Amino acid sequence: MQVIKTPESAFSSLHDFPYTPHYVQVTDTISSELSMAYYQTGSPHGHTVVLLHGEPTWAYLYRKMMPVLAEAGFNVLVPDLIGFGRSDKPLRQQDYTYARHLIWLKEWFNQTVTQPATMYCQDWGGLLGLRLVADMPDMFSGVVAANTGLPTGDHAPTDAFIKWRRFSQQAPDFCAASVVKNATCTALSKATLDGYNAPFPSEQYKAGARRFPLLVPVTSDDPQSQANRDAWTALQQFDKPFMTAFSDSDPITAGGDKIMHKLIPGCQKAHHTTVKNAGHFLQEDKGVEIAKSLINFIQSNTLIKG
Repeated sequence: MQVIKTPESAFSSLHDFPYTPHYVQVTDTISSELSMAYYQTGSPHGHTVVLLHGEPTWAYLYRKMMPVLAEAGFNVLVPDLIGFGRSDKPLRQQDYTYARHLIWLKEWFNQTVTQPATMYCQDWGGLLGLRLVADMPDMFSGVVAANTGLPTGDHAPTDAFIKWRRFSQQAPDFCAASVVKNATCTALSKATLDGYNAPFPSEQYKAGARRFPLLVPVTSDDPQSQANRDAWTALQQFDKPFMTAFSDSDPITAGGDKIMHKLIPGCQKAHHTTVKNAGHFLQEDKGVEIAKSLINFIQSNTLIKG
């Protein structure tokens, strides 16, 4: 497996993400080790909050939430998935699989999270994070799912998703900043757009971002369809607080929260919310508001005690 890393100079102009990256080594047991970046802020002795990004973003997506959560005394951990941010980037699209992403993320989690944590997951952060919850529920004291899901391929994908997947493969210039810009409800500054583009200075760095849409199970015989069905079975036993916080302007994931309400027992222990005037990347549109809602979720459910 050939791997590259975005030069640190590409991140030198970030004006609103002052966090120093930390690194752990992860492996999928087949190839060599990869370096996975993450960021820590707040009290290392506080209740752990894990924030998982998706496609085609990186930890930068959480820059509005991180200081609010840190000020509340939490131990905030935000990884860059392999292929994104400051983490290593395999060069070939074929090197990225759903199964490998799960192994990489689980290895990172096991090396950095030492107590039951609250997880906030969005987009592919949920496709991966909810699998972790299903696999090791004792390590999660609560979950907040936002604009995400756990598809099995048993139901046809939305037209919006099919168009998105086609675009991800056919666009001559797959620009992360443009993707974020077109899926938010607020105007983004040039500096913010540059922040989203920073990990991808050229096409060779975008294999992971290009590949993610193809890894979503859209047929019932997808390699990960049965594993996701099994995860749903496990999630139907998850009775710790589980909150949904979907936005009101995301055609791709609309309605996914209702499925969770119906199937996951922990949803009966949380007050769900709809984030208004927010697109798919709701952390960009309403980051501070979401962070405050997350704090209230944790405190109202006494999750600070684990």
